[in-house]
Order: sequence, then C-alpha cells, then structure tokens
Amino acid sequence: MKETLDYYMYDKYEVISYCLMDNHVHILIRTEEKPLGQFIGRIHSKYAKYYNKKYNYIGHLFQDRYYSELIETDVQMLEASRYVHLNPVRAKMVKKPEAYEWSSYLIYMSGGKEGFVCSNRILSYFKDKNRELYKSYVESGT
Repeated sequence: MKETLDYYMYDKYEVISYCLMDNHVHILIRTEEKPLGQFIGRIHSKYAKYYNKKYNYIGHLFQDRYYSELIETDVQMLEASRYVHLNPVRAKMVKKPEAYEWSSYLIYMSGGKEGFVCSNRILSYFKDKNRELYKSYVESGT
C-alpha cells in the first residue's frame, strides 16, 4: 500500500484503516477525484507479483474483483473503521483487536509514527483525538 500511495502521491488517496485477513483484505480508502480502481488494481498487481515470486506460484492470486461501497456520512465512516478493525476478532482469530498485527489498529492505539495510515481522519471524531475513546468505541462493537 505504501508503494501505491507513493506512486499515486498527486492523486490524494488516503488509507484510513486496513486489515489483512487470511483470504481477503479490508481497506478503507479516501479518494477525491481519481477512481478507486486504479489504486486497488496496482495494490493487487504488486502484491500478486510479490506473493507469486516468494512462493513460486504462477497466475492470479485474487479470485474476484474487489467490492467497494461509497461512504457518505460520518456514522458510516466510523462504523466502517470499527468493522475493519474488529474483523479478526469476529473471525475468532484473536480476542482483542490489538492482538492482531496485520491491521492498522495498532497504529491507532500506539500514537507512534503512522507511516501511510491517516488515523487522524477517524480520531478527529473523538474529543481531543483521544485514542482511548476510539478503543472504547471499537470494542463496544464486539
């Protein structure tokens, strides 16, 4: 994702949250003008090439086209972020979202360097961008 964000740096994509699961990935992305398809297409292509080379596979890695849904309200944005971060808990892979390392949730909780994730967009809904309030919100959905 970082490489794709760098590649399309002038197209103003923002990764809000993500969670890589065993057989799928959830990515909450903000875009202003450019279509989401070009961003997802590059991620899929780059990851498939990496995976196929690493594991000596040939051919398609992803079975279907990606699914997208337009988020139109603040409530939808918050719900989508919570859904993404709770996915490994609901799949019974971990008991708490912070125990899953392949998610942006640890970035939200750490307050450290974010790299390519824009947690401020979600945290701005909480007083003083309080990470503990976001944690309570997420965990109230279990």
